[in-house]
Amino acid sequence: MKTFKITGICVPEENFMVDTSGKIAQIMTMIRRKDYFVINRPRQYGKTTTLALLERELLKTDDYLPIFLSFEGVDSSSYENPKVFCQKFLKKLVMDNNIVKNNYSELLSAKGSEVTDFDTLSNAISDFLLKIEKKIVLMIDEVDKSSDNQIFIYFLGMLRDKYLKSQMQKDNTFHSVILAGLHDIKSLKMKIYSAYLPPAPSINVGGDGSSINVGRNGSGISVGGSPPTFMGGAGGGQTEAKYNSPWNIAVDFEVDMSFSPEEISSMLTDYTISRSADWKVSITMDILAVSERIHFWTNGYPFLVSKLCKMIDEKVLPKRENKNWDTTDIDNVANALCKETNTLFESISKNLENKEDVSRLIQSVVLGADYYPFNLLNPVVNFAYMYGMIRCTETHKIRIHNKIFEEIITDYYVSKSLINNGFLASKIQEPYIKKNGRLDIEMILLKFQEAVREKYSNDDIWKSDEFLEKDLRMLFLMFLKPIINGIGFSFKEVQTGAEKRLDVVVVFKDEKFVIELKIWRGAEYHKKGLKQLKDYMKKESVNKGYMLIMSKNKEKEFVSAKENGVFCVYV
Repeated sequence: MKTFKITGICVPEENFMVDTSGKIAQIMTMIRRKDYFVINRPRQYGKTTTLALLERELLKTDDYLPIFLSFEGVDSSSYENPKVFCQKFLKKLVMDNNIVKNNYSELLSAKGSEVTDFDTLSNAISDFLLKIEKKIVLMIDEVDKSSDNQIFIYFLGMLRDKYLKSQMQKDNTFHSVILAGLHDIKSLKMKIYSAYLPPAPSINVGGDGSSINVGRNGSGISVGGSPPTFMGGAGGGQTEAKYNSPWNIAVDFEVDMSFSPEEISSMLTDYTISRSADWKVSITMDILAVSERIHFWTNGYPFLVSKLCKMIDEKVLPKRENKNWDTTDIDNVANALCKETNTLFESISKNLENKEDVSRLIQSVVLGADYYPFNLLNPVVNFAYMYGMIRCTETHKIRIHNKIFEEIITDYYVSKSLINNGFLASKIQEPYIKKNGRLDIEMILLKFQEAVREKYSNDDIWKSDEFLEKDLRMLFLMFLKPIINGIGFSFKEVQTGAEKRLDVVVVFKDEKFVIELKIWRGAEYHKKGLKQLKDYMKKESVNKGYMLIMSKNKEKEFVSAKENGVFCVYV
């Protein structure tokens, strides 16, 4: 019986999977062009599964032979020196399943005793490729495990050197090389000595006998900063050391690895057919609507897509007789997922804890107060993008990658802030649930107004920068989250433009509330904001709207009023 899988490699015969044939076709085109490239995507983004599917596709032809290796689990002893690394890499080639099946192992293993460095490894690979007729595609997974090691960088330098020589018909090399990992290996820099060979422990570079110490295995070479200068010859002339990327031959990998609603639909179609047969019951759903709701929460992040489906299939359906899915199921499991922990969420929180500059950016973006340009040359933006926390909008602005990440990141900051803002605790304990079990959203807004007035109504506070827009937004989320936690959930809709609006949509049981948070910018903007809120209410199919209006005028009044059918609260 098929299952949804969220770890390891997904297998079409055993797991429900989206139809990624379009993505595989794009990658096959790159292989036919003899491209070398890196599939660099965030954690749990389907990189390993993509390589496995690509291997299957290559094996369907008589022209190609894929070699699928992984550097995961490679111990530190493999990087003691070039000889150890080269011999272990050759052993990996010898033991590859496709090499064994095609009886090529002996051709490679015969060269084992000759391989002592990158030069001899290069020769062994060239001799091997001369003796077989297939185009070898080398795929290496989990290269992040090695990318910070100088020996591995020399290995890339060897592949680069062979590639360039093959372009001049001076060497034989792999038809295509595909690396997979979190980082874009093209960004690595190295000092290239004699193409790719590691330097000796020290190099005499001047007539005065001066030397540069670089370590026994080359690990002491600086990879950043200003390059050193070499004293050349008795005349003392200077030549600058050359820095280059060992993987600058690689082309950009631009295949969209996220899942579109249409691709998610292909998985759900397979699911309804398979489960109907498994359970001997007809399973129906509005596949397009459910797919779009999954995409609404996940933005196509592969792990999150499969996780939501897995939760419904294994946790929700066994508890009820009705086995049909609807969009409410997606909302409920998305809410439940935001309260769980897993390695992906832990990776995000760890980076927010350890990277102060990244944390400042993410907090500002998640509160919807600032709209930063998306520029990967900025190392902070690049890091957040590499770890999947942000994405680029159509207008080249930064947004949190998906709503689930947005919620867990918001909860992370709310949890930390609540500890330091005890004044809200007494207000949060008020009875905000009506006798009929409904949420009293108007009381929540009024009690929040009261809390703000008590804490921030003196002149000194209003003259300071403490009461910034994003601070008030954080205060409101801190106030709201503990009240609805466990029963309801919320998500944010950032509306760009001059209004800089943040709409918080609260779902509590079967009711939905739209609350707009905006700063006061005059009567005309307020009138425009009311109309925009009404339009959004129509989009969300709700009859009541709420507006929390933030004014930094120290002489303002803390009032509330119904305006054009919208309950407005001023703070």
